[in-house]
Amino acid sequence: MISVRKALRDAPLIESIAGLHLLALGEAWDAVRVPAEAGFVALTRLRATEDRLGPVLYDRPSQRLYFAVPTGSCGTWGDLPVRLLTSDSWLVAPSPYRVGDWFGGWCELPDDDSLTDPDALRHALRAHSKTVASMETPPWNPLNVPDSTPTSVVSPPPLPHPSAPRRS
Repeated sequence: MISVRKALRDAPLIESIAGLHLLALGEAWDAVRVPAEAGFVALTRLRATEDRLGPVLYDRPSQRLYFAVPTGSCGTWGDLPVRLLTSDSWLVAPSPYRVGDWFGGWCELPDDDSLTDPDALRHALRAHSKTVASMETPPWNPLNVPDSTPTSVVSPPPLPHPSAPRRS
């Protein structure tokens, strides 16, 4: 098996942008693409555990994180906001020595043969999804609509509540 670091060192450079490489996926490892918000929360959770954490790439322009996982890590991702990139997929990645670039960079460097444990990643992403789902506000209905919602100081005064006595 080839490590991400060796793959990065051997990968062809993109000629028009110095320091960016094309990494072929699906032979030695795959990548799980995650929206940045969920990905950073999952990364924080994984760093706080003893679970295996491999290279993680941040793609700033598209606001995504890519977690390097073992090949064949398809498993059940369910309704998680991820995409498994495997055979016939390519990943554009900067050299590990490029920092603070417009492109993004490595959140976890490809410095050894470790890859992220897909079950631990799934668990971290599911925990984030449950947290986000529980934070959603309930839909408006006649019982929880506020009595008054002025939008500015020049908004008209609120209408009287339907149960309030009317003045004649």
